[in-house]
Amino acid sequence: MAATYSLLVCDLRTDRLLERLQLTGCSYDDYIGKTGSLSGTVPIPDRATARRVRDTMLPGRTAVHLERRTDAGAALVWSGVLWVRTPTADDRGLYTCPIIAAGFESWLRGHRMLTDTLAWAGADQLAIARALVAYAQGVPGGDLGIEMDAGQMSGVLRDRTYLATDLPRVGDLLDQLAAVDGGPEWRIQVYADSTGVRHRALRLGTPLLASGSGDVVLDQPGPVRGHALPEDATAMATAWQSRGATINSNQAVDSLPIMSPLLVSTSDIAAGWPRLDGSSDYSTVTDPATLASHATADLARARRTVAIPTVTILSSETQPPLGSYIRLRIAAGDLWYSEGLDARYRVVGLKCTPAEQDRPDLTDLYLEAT
Repeated sequence: MAATYSLLVCDLRTDRLLERLQLTGCSYDDYIGKTGSLSGTVPIPDRATARRVRDTMLPGRTAVHLERRTDAGAALVWSGVLWVRTPTADDRGLYTCPIIAAGFESWLRGHRMLTDTLAWAGADQLAIARALVAYAQGVPGGDLGIEMDAGQMSGVLRDRTYLATDLPRVGDLLDQLAAVDGGPEWRIQVYADSTGVRHRALRLGTPLLASGSGDVVLDQPGPVRGHALPEDATAMATAWQSRGATINSNQAVDSLPIMSPLLVSTSDIAAGWPRLDGSSDYSTVTDPATLASHATADLARARRTVAIPTVTILSSETQPPLGSYIRLRIAAGDLWYSEGLDARYRVVGLKCTPAEQDRPDLTDLYLEAT
C-alpha cells in the first residue's frame, strides 16, 4: 500500500484537533539551524468543506501536523504554524485553498520579542537557551506548550546581556548563542508518544544535535536514487574579523564599533591557499570576549568550501531523522568517483515531496561532513 498523507488542523495554543483534511501538491522541509516549511493546497469540493476550512484554518492561531500513514501505521512527519492561506477561485467559481506553514521555530524567530532586559553571568549556555524559551512562553497567550529538559547541561558557561531597547527576537538570540564557538544547536521537535499524545519539545545540542546510536548506510546503487555533492568557495575565508556594537561614553570623540582580533589561518596560507578575507557584524554584542568567540566560530565555518551534499532516497518510515549520521557509499566504477566513495555525514536537513500520480514518494537529505 502506498503512503497516504493527512493534514491535522489544531488550535495553536492547546493543540486540540479541529479538522482532518486532505492536502494536494504538498512538499515540506525541515532543518537544523533554520526554519522548515510546508506548502500545499487544500481542495474545496463543496460549501461544507469551504466553511470548515474558513472557520478552522486561521493563519497565526492554527497548528498543522502532516501525518503519513502506511500499512505499518501512522507517523507525524512535519509540524508547524499556519501563517498564510489563500482562498482562490477559478473562472467557474470553484475554490481551492493554498497554504503556507512554517516550523514552530518561526514563532520564536519572527513573533516573540524580548521586551525586558535579561542578563546572565557564568551561566550554562543551555540554561540560558531554556530561560529564553521560558521567557517567550511566560506571558498571557505565549504558552505554546514547548517542553524543556532542565537536566541537560553543557558545562560551557557564558556571560550574556540582552537589552530590551534592541527589541531582539527570541529566536535570533538563540541563533546568536548557537553561532559562537562551541555554541548549542537548537530546534523544536514535535512527536507523538506511545499513547498518541503529541509533544512539542525544545531540543538542544552540546554542541551538535545528534540522533541514533549508529550510522545508517546508504548505497548507490541501492536506496540512493541520486546525489549531488557541491563545493562552493564563494564564501570561503582564510582570515576573519568581526565587528560588534558601537560603544562611546565620550561624546567628544567619534563613535567606533568594537572589533575582534584579526584571525588568520596560517596553516591554510602555508598549505597554498590564498588570502581570502571575511567579516561579520554583531551590532548588539558589547563584550569583546563574546565577539572574539563569534569570530573564531565564523572563521572555522568559512575555512573550507561550502559543501551541502544531497542524496535522494525513497521516503520510508525508516528514513534517517535530523541529526542522525549516515555513511554514503558509491560503488567503484562510478563516472565521477571511479575509485568509489565511502564518506560519513550528519543529516542537517530534508525536503520531501509525497507521491502523486506517477511521481514516487521521495526525500532529499541535506548532509554535513563529519
